[in-house]
Amino acid sequence: MSRKKDIDLDLTGFAELFMNDEGRAESRLPRIYDIPLSEIDDFPNHPFKVKMDEDMNQLVQSVKERGVITPITIRQKEDGRYEIVSGHRRRKACELSGLERVPAEIKELSRDEAIILMVESNLQRSIILPSEKAFSYKMRLEAMKRQGQRTDLTLSPVGTKSGRSSEVITAETGDSRNQIYRYIRLTELIPELLDMVDENKIAFRPAVELSYLTETEQHNLLNSISYNDATPSLPQAIRLKEFSKAGKLSAEVIEAILGEEKPNQKEKISFKAERLRPYIPSTVPLEKTEDYIIKALEYYQRVQERKKREQAR
Repeated sequence: MSRKKDIDLDLTGFAELFMNDEGRAESRLPRIYDIPLSEIDDFPNHPFKVKMDEDMNQLVQSVKERGVITPITIRQKEDGRYEIVSGHRRRKACELSGLERVPAEIKELSRDEAIILMVESNLQRSIILPSEKAFSYKMRLEAMKRQGQRTDLTLSPVGTKSGRSSEVITAETGDSRNQIYRYIRLTELIPELLDMVDENKIAFRPAVELSYLTETEQHNLLNSISYNDATPSLPQAIRLKEFSKAGKLSAEVIEAILGEEKPNQKEKISFKAERLRPYIPSTVPLEKTEDYIIKALEYYQRVQERKKREQAR
């Protein structure tokens, strides 16, 4: 059985009839409530990450000194609990500060309205990861589609309403329709490859091409990236996609393509760690492994040269 808390979210229009202008204006201001953190749930499939970094440390310190200046936004669910729409970082900062309640504005929102507001509010952040844009764009367009708005990203004549949803996001973010589509393609990457995009280890455009590979092919690619210590360039990613489309992208083909020397890449030799480890003392730190191998090779070369001199006598 659902339960609703007795919270008066707004005055009725009838009550406003007996107010003066100042009273009406004040009645329309957002109502802020102190809500227990224990009664607030996460937003389902929230695409934006709450990082424990220096910015979070500063936010926690600010909350300890001045409290939460900007209230979070929540909606009430059918079971009477609340769901956070905007302000995940502020709520986390309250938890870390030892607070039990947080100031919140309660809005009456449908599921799709909440998704749209959640995305809109978070896209205002100064730093947004590619994965965050990818899943937030996808969630928002799907919500708009359920509301009856067209969400296709194909170009349409100026003045028509066919591209309304993508045009709204374009106006808010500056990303073109094609760019929005490219971001959404990233949601097809396996988590490990998507993490590499967020970490700038794989460039954005190659990542879009790699999103067309099957899950098995992407796992094979991940193994090859680890073995070669190299990520695909855009031309290589396009070739991988073409081989995948033709049903010919085996692990051997991936290895052959990724093992190619790029024009701006110096020749390098890679070894699997398990092959080298038996010959490297456990006392040698990982970061000193290369130095140890170089010294061993230098020693080996001196031994070989000494043998050659002795044979020549």
